Amino acid sequence: MKLTLKKESRRARVRTGHPWVFINELENIPDPKFDGQALPLEDARGRHLGMGIVNTQSQIAWRRYSTGHDAWNREFFEKAIMAAEQNRDEEPFRRLIWSEADDLPGLVVDQFDEVLVVQALTKAIDEALPVIIELLQERLSPREVLLRNDAPARKKEGLEIYARTLSGEPLKPFWAEIYNVQYYLDLEGAQKTGFYLDQRQEHFKVATLAPDWRVLDAFCNQGAFALNCAIAGAREVVAIDSSQEALEQGRRNAEKNEVEIQFLKENVFDYFSNNREERFDMIILDPPSFAPNRRSLQGAAKGYKELHVRAFNCLNPGGILATYCCSHHVTRSLFREIIEEAASDTRRKIQIMYETGQPLDHPVIMNFPESEYLKGFVLRVLR
Repeated sequence: MKLTLKKESRRARVRTGHPWVFINELENIPDPKFDGQALPLEDARGRHLGMGIVNTQSQIAWRRYSTGHDAWNREFFEKAIMAAEQNRDEEPFRRLIWSEADDLPGLVVDQFDEVLVVQALTKAIDEALPVIIELLQERLSPREVLLRNDAPARKKEGLEIYARTLSGEPLKPFWAEIYNVQYYLDLEGAQKTGFYLDQRQEHFKVATLAPDWRVLDAFCNQGAFALNCAIAGAREVVAIDSSQEALEQGRRNAEKNEVEIQFLKENVFDYFSNNREERFDMIILDPPSFAPNRRSLQGAAKGYKELHVRAFNCLNPGGILATYCCSHHVTRSLFREIIEEAASDTRRKIQIMYETGQPLDHPVIMNFPESEYLKGFVLRVLR
């Protein structure tokens, strides 16, 4: 069987390189028996547009993995895994496979030294997991594989939610050194795949600006920014999060690294409102996504602006704001516009020191804006 785009789908993004086709863009809806399998896609004129995995239970009915005619099998998986590994630096902590960016739609693999954390977010990947895990074991010889198949996105594919190790034994938390900082990693109990590897380089880079400064790490989670700043010689570091569990882990990390950090259980917006006289030399804003879907974009924009207004009001002249957004619905241009409006409202003169985004092991694919979610600006408040 092959799938065909509707004649009126002349502007379908798949024509210009986007890897997704929504179910309402198809002329012929496949039989559900093909869910989890691979089928070719053609346009109305019969031109081949690639091979993709199918799931009629999802709004994204077809996801391209090849522009050719490659079969969805062990040989293809091995080739894709090898290519992904070759495109990464040989770090012990890295994202090894990043879904469509590595031609394996729905597969995420994070490597934490001898432990692999695997997420299967599509039906086809879920069904191929035994073969994929076998290939990963052959290439990397991990001591354990943790299946973090508890992401809400699995529900859209009609998949069950669970988290377990391949061995069936609990994965005990362990200490690991990432960019010269010791972290207590609870990969089975923490958010997503256990640690935000996409920010590991930025944790270190921002901290080089922090010596002798008073620093606020807002939405600190495990305290990665705070820890790096404290180790780099910050005069004082305050770290805020609303999760008691995250704060306890942050305190454990601080004790292990022999640094002083004040961890506070607070809503960040409330903290700024209740501490209007507080002043910092550096503020780091790295919140969770305010826009999980397009419908929430307007409210998210208001939230991001208010957050930046409050942060600018608490920065000393000459201070630095390092701010990040992890929602792909908020584009880089929109995020910059929000920051500019906040700067205008607070009458602060702002200089862009540098822009940042995803590290090389989280590659962004041209013509696939959904692959770009992380963007950031490091700004100096001149006055």
